Amino acid sequence: MLPFQCQLESLNHLGLVAGMCQELKIAEYIDARITNDADARNVTIGQAVVAMIINGLGFTGQTLYLFPEFFEDKPINRLIGEGIQAGHLNDKVLGRALDSLYDAGVSDLYLNLAVKVVNHLKLPCKALNLDGTSLHVDGDYNSNADPDDLNCIHICRGYSRDHRPDLNQVVLQLMTENEAGIPVFMAPASGNVNDNTCFQEIIKNHLSCFKAALNNRYLVADAAMYVAETLQSLDEQKQLFISRVPLNIKEAKALVGKVSTMSLESVKGYEQYYSAEVTSCYGEVQQRWFLFLNEKRRLSEQKTLTRTMQKKSLKEARNLEKLGKKAFLCRDDALKAFALWQKQSVLCLSETEPEIICKPCYSGKGRPSSESKPDHFEYYVQGTCFVPCETRENAQASLGCFILGTNDLDQDSLNAAELLSIYKSQQQVEGGFRFLKSPDFLVSSLYLEKAERIEALLMVMTLCLMVYAAIQHRIRHELKKQSRFFPDQKKKPYQNPTARWVFFCFQGINVLTVNNQEQHVVGLRERQLTIIQILGVSYISLYS
Repeated sequence: MLPFQCQLESLNHLGLVAGMCQELKIAEYIDARITNDADARNVTIGQAVVAMIINGLGFTGQTLYLFPEFFEDKPINRLIGEGIQAGHLNDKVLGRALDSLYDAGVSDLYLNLAVKVVNHLKLPCKALNLDGTSLHVDGDYNSNADPDDLNCIHICRGYSRDHRPDLNQVVLQLMTENEAGIPVFMAPASGNVNDNTCFQEIIKNHLSCFKAALNNRYLVADAAMYVAETLQSLDEQKQLFISRVPLNIKEAKALVGKVSTMSLESVKGYEQYYSAEVTSCYGEVQQRWFLFLNEKRRLSEQKTLTRTMQKKSLKEARNLEKLGKKAFLCRDDALKAFALWQKQSVLCLSETEPEIICKPCYSGKGRPSSESKPDHFEYYVQGTCFVPCETRENAQASLGCFILGTNDLDQDSLNAAELLSIYKSQQQVEGGFRFLKSPDFLVSSLYLEKAERIEALLMVMTLCLMVYAAIQHRIRHELKKQSRFFPDQKKKPYQNPTARWVFFCFQGINVLTVNNQEQHVVGLRERQLTIIQILGVSYISLYS
């Protein structure tokens, strides 16, 4: 009698990822829009993209050429499709898939899929949140490219949000819906562009598509969108917006300066938040400005204000002391240098008029005689400085304050509490960026040979975020709908688990294959079965 032959393959949480890819029909959507070449006999472009999503959400950060090793101990037939082996998912197949995504146009390809996903999940999409971030990459890209070529992004140095100005970077613009955080639009951009420019281009070229497909009411963004030209474009397209108003605008600065004399009302549902409403016509667009005061943040900022002002004022005083030791050839140069110090000083002011000290200089050695005449004179400027009390008072006045602007002039449809709630959904897109920048998420995959593949990989990374957010939304929605619970880290029942916590709880699930025929899923526990059952039949089949 022949001995049993057993094979153990790791399934863990990847069944949830594969199940969501199947539910959203990602592979079918991509294969319907991209023609597979004759060499793609084993793996289609859509299946290759799903493989990259599974790898990305496997939190291993594998490079493309290590994909076969990642899938070596995974049940590929369950996760991706019948007949696919780990060796089929090599760097050539995945590289060809990235090239095909780039040729198809990543932004438009992603947008059409995202619209289908939002409709499938029945999300109301009341507001869309727009933001951008930078991702640093290694390697020399676009070395022979035309800098005026608009067909491909240029990976170069620019303002780095990762605090890595020494590395080249690429910018990713994301737009998410405000309930589940599903990214509905992604646009790669060159590493040296700023958000103001990108936001204007997105609003100019893509806003009409969002309005027609998603029927969203508000477009939400940070202060980078609050530019006169952008606001005018939004108003012309009859798009309501909510944006943070930059405090360097003269009108906004004056409003914050009057906060101590204004009558502020408490914001319903937000403890320690107070607000006041004023009208504005910035950028020739009629708006309502809401000045908010966060008392809790105000108190915390006061603790650091003294330390910050003391550090800055001491630095300015030391600069004045250094200036007093510098020699000038004439009185006017010394006065000009003192005036420059005063202009550059933010906190310190001169207590009195500067004193100019003239010192004679002799060329000979030793002490000059009383009859010797100096060869030339050197001039030194001396002065004392102080920090006015009103400087600190002005700094304290703006603590904890911020302004939100909107062109929704209907006071019945949008009050201060609703406005603040919608704006706080901006955390969805910021959370998406934190997810994409996680050190164990596809971080090593940015070592690619071509900038075109970097652009396509950004789409794959955004698809990973879409699948992750969709899984999290479905789990939370079904737990509440079916009145079921999932244990948190303290083993207390709750209904809002993060997908990452659920993924962690799915460790230890394997597929046992006996004699290359019989398959059994082993390692399932009660809390895992709860998630599988509430998600539906397709997920049950993946874990059975």
